[in-house]
Amino acid sequence: DGALFSPPPVSSAAAPLRIVILGGGPAGLSAAIYAARAGLSPVVVAPAFGGQLQGKGVDVENFPGVMEATGPGLVARMRRQAAAFNATMVSGAAVRVDVSRSPFTITLDEAEAPLYARALVVATGADSRWLGVPGEHEYRGRGVSSCATCDGYLYRGKDVVVVGGGDSAAEEALLLARTSRSVTMIVRRGALRASRALATRVLEHPNIAVEWNVTVDRFEGNTDGLRRAICRRATKDGGSGQGAAADAELTVRASAAFVSIGHEPNTGLFRGQLALAAGGYLDMSEAGRSTRTSVAGVFAAGDLADRQYRQAITSAGSGAQAALDAERYLSEQGWTD
Repeated sequence: DGALFSPPPVSSAAAPLRIVILGGGPAGLSAAIYAARAGLSPVVVAPAFGGQLQGKGVDVENFPGVMEATGPGLVARMRRQAAAFNATMVSGAAVRVDVSRSPFTITLDEAEAPLYARALVVATGADSRWLGVPGEHEYRGRGVSSCATCDGYLYRGKDVVVVGGGDSAAEEALLLARTSRSVTMIVRRGALRASRALATRVLEHPNIAVEWNVTVDRFEGNTDGLRRAICRRATKDGGSGQGAAADAELTVRASAAFVSIGHEPNTGLFRGQLALAAGGYLDMSEAGRSTRTSVAGVFAAGDLADRQYRQAITSAGSGAQAALDAERYLSEQGWTD
């Protein structure tokens, strides 16, 4: 795909680009396809290697119309489609963005001059939080995952673990319990942080076991993939009665481990410029069904504005919406010519 990338185009405050898209995942590339087909000559800025889907080596089985494609393969198809409609791909990262006045200014990490744009689609995604323990990176895509909806079906009929005790972890455990032989939740406290309704469903489910006051030390496996999580049980948890002796090692055999301890939206560039919601996500509460942010001409797509679904297909849909909203905005301002 290297041939698809070009140097940053020349622009200025007097002659800005119509639209710049930050992010090269399903949201950004869908926005690029729609914007390019509308004749807006979009410029997509994203590292050639980045994105959650780029790092997903296993097959993507839940993107409609796509069979037998890995995450990088699906991204490559989207890039080629966008480039075929004359979208410009720039391999790089934005290090500073100024949306205080139009045209917006985007400074790139390896470019001498900034980009200027009338409209901006922000699709920089959200990164999964990881444990940072040995084996986690080694077995990512071979048993270690951060998305049960994406990868759970690959381990149907097998023993799996979920790391975490919040709402997301509880939801993933309940989802996996439908198809897995067994689900073990590894919870570092003596109680679930999930809502009472979710916690009750988890604790009453015959296919889900919970290991309390336990943390993961490392993941182990072989050339075929993950085989076990080596854990450590902490001291008793404040008299809850669910704790056990300190430093007791626990081995949980599993073919997959789903780490569900939260996400970090990549919105740091916009802190103090765009309204943010809890957790650092872009605040879309005033947007209705549109993708507009708190600044006119700036639109959001994908996981950085979506703390609930975080799927490739929903990100792609929001990217299409953002491009349509941007096209309408540019037309209303008389900037499409």
